[in-house]
Amino acid sequence: MFTVKRLFSTSHSSVDSKEMKKFQLLAHKWWDEEGEYAALHSMNDIRVPFIRDTLLSMSSNYHLGNPLSGIKILDVGCGGGLLSEPLGRLGASVTGIDPVEDNIRTADRHKSFDPVLAKRIQYKSSSLEEIVEESMETFDVIVASEVVEHVADLEMFIKCCSQVLKPDGSLFITTINKTQLSYVLGIVVAEKIMGIVPEGTHEWEKFIPPEELEHLLESNGFLVKTVKGMLYNPLSGSWSWTESMSLNYAVHAVKAGAQPTDTPPETDIQQPSATAGTAGTAPDGPV
Repeated sequence: MFTVKRLFSTSHSSVDSKEMKKFQLLAHKWWDEEGEYAALHSMNDIRVPFIRDTLLSMSSNYHLGNPLSGIKILDVGCGGGLLSEPLGRLGASVTGIDPVEDNIRTADRHKSFDPVLAKRIQYKSSSLEEIVEESMETFDVIVASEVVEHVADLEMFIKCCSQVLKPDGSLFITTINKTQLSYVLGIVVAEKIMGIVPEGTHEWEKFIPPEELEHLLESNGFLVKTVKGMLYNPLSGSWSWTESMSLNYAVHAVKAGAQPTDTPPETDIQQPSATAGTAGTAPDGPV
């Protein structure tokens, strides 16, 4: 018998077991800033301000020094905690989940060096579906950075995000577009030639165009607010924002709140125009 909370059977999961095996082998490498995850470390320079500034623009109530204080964030596919930690330092209460137990062990170990983070962040070896069963409409924010291109069932993943977000909660996604350029630069160059990420990290067939991701989000109760391109410079090891979305891109979407009965729902959401952007990265962890 299903309970009301159990909207998805855990026998059908968004976790891809092949992806888990890839990241199991690299679980001890997360905090090597010049190693396999170097591009993710440098991505924090743009993705953390993007999350912080977007959330602050939506609220007039924040604390200097701890601007995200009082905000509950779920970091899905948190890996070794590369994004969870800076969000915790900004004052947020962060739950990081990852199905690879060794990733969670690495994240817990690194967090333990900072007593402040030890109080603000908790990690769980868990799938998103398992969180749905225990945390309906619990979180103010979900981040899924470099994750959706590794899941087995993207629509199910988006549905689960909606279930654990509070109404008007924010979802932040960074991922890779499905273009010829993303195949050449994201896989051939980034993996096979330059070794920016380990060979086999990505499968081009699982990359997702922004239009397709927007459609999935909107058909599952989200309002897409921002879509913009990201560019990685392998020579400087730095990221920047770009109008082009042909490689990497970031999305901010908001879960629609309860609509008043006498007010028609919003339907006309304007999207920023876009085109092409950057080299592929390993995810913060598989989901």
